[in-house]
Amino acid sequence: MDMFQAILLTVITAATPLVIAALGELVTERAGVLNLGVEGMIVIGAVCAFAAAHLSGSPYIGILAGIAAGALFSLLFGFLTLTLVTNQVATGLALTILGLGVSGMLGESFVGVPGVKLPNIVFPVLSDIPFIGPILFRQDLIFYISIALVFGISWFLFKSRTGLKIRAIGDSHSSAHALGINVIRTRYFAVMFGGACAGLAGAQLSLVYTPQWVENMSAGRGWIALALVVFASWRPWRVLVGGYLFGAVTIGQLHAQAFGIGVPSQLLSALPYVATIVVLIIISHNRRTTLINTPASLGKPFVPDR
Repeated sequence: MDMFQAILLTVITAATPLVIAALGELVTERAGVLNLGVEGMIVIGAVCAFAAAHLSGSPYIGILAGIAAGALFSLLFGFLTLTLVTNQVATGLALTILGLGVSGMLGESFVGVPGVKLPNIVFPVLSDIPFIGPILFRQDLIFYISIALVFGISWFLFKSRTGLKIRAIGDSHSSAHALGINVIRTRYFAVMFGGACAGLAGAQLSLVYTPQWVENMSAGRGWIALALVVFASWRPWRVLVGGYLFGAVTIGQLHAQAFGIGVPSQLLSALPYVATIVVLIIISHNRRTTLINTPASLGKPFVPDR
């Protein structure tokens, strides 16, 4: 039982950044913008969070720095794609490469430096419940933020007036513009929210998952988050389920190596990405559901009438 509990705790830690990054990208894509720069924003958030936490001694300042870094980096993406109307796919890929390079340069002096770990929040009485207590009521702040984001985004997109506007823009930006909705401004806010979530996911990596800075520590999580949005059919609750599924695969390959299973370690390390490809193949066979839920204007630029 203790072993199973320990595995669940590590799965939660591994899944949290995937869930947060995917939720941010979900909102961005609901507004009809395809941001392939999530990977770069995650790693920028990770290095800025680590640096701020190390210099200030406070992991909470690190969290704020990670969120701000991700949002500012996404603002650059928004300026290029929404104002200058550059190609979203090419711009996102370029910003991923830029983020990986800039983070390596900024974090060069922090390699090998002891990190500042974000402490767990312990709920009295509830945390003492056998098995469930340590799993649900003795976690870090970012875990609880991820759960709150699932509830908040579900309500926001499907119950609020602003959420309706975002979905309307994703379905048809021309029709939304004709109704008087400011498409560019709304997309800017959606893109910045997605970037802030990616930055928070990066902060979780450098303050919780492995409280240290390692170059390229995002390790492809941004790409998994992008696949997770498609896997979830742009539904927040499915993102939560899918995130923990992918997190379980990630942790499973680590435990398989620890148990000495006779499979090459390189193959086990590739399991999360193999699982991503398999999921995308399965989704491609269910085109009806995918096409119904996909924002119709996803990736299409919008130029307002002059």
